[in-house]
Amino acid sequence: MNLAPEALPGGPVSHAIARLARIHQLLAGRLLRELGLHPSQELLLMRLWESGPQRQSDLAAELGTDSAGTTRIVQRLEAAGHVRRRPDPTDRRATLVESTPAGDALRDGVERIWAQLEELTVGDMSPSEQEAALASLLRLEENVLATEKGARCGLPAARRGAPPVVRRG
Repeated sequence: MNLAPEALPGGPVSHAIARLARIHQLLAGRLLRELGLHPSQELLLMRLWESGPQRQSDLAAELGTDSAGTTRIVQRLEAAGHVRRRPDPTDRRATLVESTPAGDALRDGVERIWAQLEELTVGDMSPSEQEAALASLLRLEENVLATEKGARCGLPAARRGAPPVVRRG
């Protein structure tokens, strides 16, 4: 059943976002499989590459997942040898997660896949269309994060920034 967005109850924008998010995640998953990764694992690694060792609780906040979800991601990456956990020397109650040499070796592949994902996502959109789409998406994100209901759902009060940008150097 393929209903036109305007025929769906609750709002065409929300339905379009939900469909796009699902399709985008499926595509990312297919691309990441070649590296033996699942969606969200690369985001955690990207964060570690960008910022170095992080508290597991900070990674959960950055990824927008609960503690249990982050623990599962870290455990899977740890079992594969891509990250390791160690006690935080400044707070024995906290755990730091850091990339291993095997995790660091995935960086070029993850960057290539994210460039490919971006290319597939924007297709033949002009640079100005891409800028307009990004501005609209950021505005929608700000709207959702600013709501009282969003706060009750555990969303952060303000935009924490775009997904981690992987930089060299």
